[in-house]
Amino acid sequence: MTDWRSVIIGFLVITVLGIVGLTLPGVGQLAAGLIGGFVAGYLAGGGLGRGFWHGLLAGALGGIVAGVLVALVVGVAGWAGGPIGGAMGGLAGFGIFLVALALSFIMALESAIAGAIGGLLNSGRSEPAGRRY
Repeated sequence: MTDWRSVIIGFLVITVLGIVGLTLPGVGQLAAGLIGGFVAGYLAGGGLGRGFWHGLLAGALGGIVAGVLVALVVGVAGWAGGPIGGAMGGLAGFGIFLVALALSFIMALESAIAGAIGGLLNSGRSEPAGRRY
């Protein structure tokens, strides 16, 4: 079963580090994906497969949210061009969203690999990390 708490925490780590990583384009986002995926996998625990899954979800969620935001910005910016600009902006925003959606799943693989490593490091525990009651 998916531990959504781990996925959300991993996503938040990816988002925060991705924003900070804008100072180092490319490298900053790569590091954000790796660290966030590792955090999601480690918190989920349970071995390679479980860590892989949670890292993949955290990375893909980040890509989807970024794609939606970029598509909305492009669509809203098109409204400045009147009715024709609005239609063109909406089409461009939809196209950007589809490309971002495809790329988010491809780029989520780095988070998934890091999540697998995190899950492996937390595989010896009977319950996921952070769930001590």
